[in-house]
Amino acid sequence: MIPSATLFQQLLDASPLTFFAYDADAHRVLYVSAAYEELFPGLRREDATADLPRLLAYLPADDQAYALHCLGELITGRHCDDLLLRLQPRPDVPQRWLAVQAQRSIGPGGQHLLSGTVQDVTVEQEYLRNADKYMAKKNTTLEILSHDLAGPFNMLQQLAEFLEERTKTLQDEQVQKMLRIMRDTCRDSVTLIRDFVDGEFMDSANVQLKRQRVDLVLALRQVMETYQQGEHLVAKHFAFRPAQPTLFVDIDNNKFLQVINNLLSNAIKFTGEGGHISVGLEQRADHALVTVADDGIGIPAHLLPVLFDRFTPARRPGLRGEKTTGLGMHIIETIVRLHKGHIWVESQENVGTTFYIKLPVLA
Repeated sequence: MIPSATLFQQLLDASPLTFFAYDADAHRVLYVSAAYEELFPGLRREDATADLPRLLAYLPADDQAYALHCLGELITGRHCDDLLLRLQPRPDVPQRWLAVQAQRSIGPGGQHLLSGTVQDVTVEQEYLRNADKYMAKKNTTLEILSHDLAGPFNMLQQLAEFLEERTKTLQDEQVQKMLRIMRDTCRDSVTLIRDFVDGEFMDSANVQLKRQRVDLVLALRQVMETYQQGEHLVAKHFAFRPAQPTLFVDIDNNKFLQVINNLLSNAIKFTGEGGHISVGLEQRADHALVTVADDGIGIPAHLLPVLFDRFTPARRPGLRGEKTTGLGMHIIETIVRLHKGHIWVESQENVGTTFYIKLPVLA
């Protein structure tokens, strides 16, 4: 009869996952399964302990610090989420993604042990990140197009109302009827456009958070590049001002970028032609600070305390007559709060408005 330990080891070695056991006190790999040599071609499982410094050096500096922090948390008995790490031995070698799952236990001699699995998830991560990228691009493009399309419809609606008033003296019912149709069609078209975009935001807000480690500098830059490419469509200038090259946070990427899109959409509504809208990002102590600023018409002081209320009385049409439901700011505040963050606003009429979002950063 095959001993149970031998049978268990055979099962582990037959798995495509790389299983490991690590003595954290002795800094020694006690066991690694056969898949280790497929995961890291050219390395041998019996040399796993000696390979660790080299493998750690293959991680970008941000990922090195993140991995060491999380493993330290595990060793001391605190919780740490599964690790998702980038691996790139050389600049000319494609980047890979590794998912590391680990748990802590105490060995028979009282030593601290870490055991778990390592898996190559490059294909899945590239798919998800491309999906996130194009989702953000889609939402941003919708916002730009909604403002771009709504402008001409609003203008035609105002023109129809003007002509309707001026032609009343003609007492031509057919002309009046055609102008009413023109006016109502334009108004309904603007409403349809905004309802569609607002519906996208509402649907996104109702889905449960799926948080992950995100480089917020990269995520915001991708959004702002799309707005910058569409500057000519909305007659505004956009700028992105990060204070550092990378800043990692634990967020639901799609939902948080919807928050940014909605704040930018409001900035567009209340900023005149040729105005400036900017997004800033910096790290302060243990939190990230995101700012969305404009030099638009501002918010009256008496409306600021109720701005984030549900069906807020602060709702008002945009400069082109864009409608609002009064739900947007309340949903924004809710999503930020679900991220354990905080949002507030400073504004001065005829000077501009700045929204501040404070988010916890990863250690």
